Amino acid sequence: MREYIVIYEWTGKNYSAYVPDLPGCVAAADTLDETEELIREAIELYIEELKGSGQPIPEARTMAKPVAIPA
Repeated sequence: MREYIVIYEWTGKNYSAYVPDLPGCVAAADTLDETEELIREAIELYIEELKGSGQPIPEARTMAKPVAIPA
């Protein structure tokens, strides 16, 4: 099992998501829950396509951590 960092953004109209370690793996929907479901499906399809074409599956290298600053 692999875990990839997913970046979620509110666009002002809907949510979008992308996976930095899987270029082009994106999803968008009206709600955060729906976006999460769609990006999970997108990741699974992305990996299936890589396997099907004999390409290596990228390692999960992106890390995320909040940084607190005084505001």
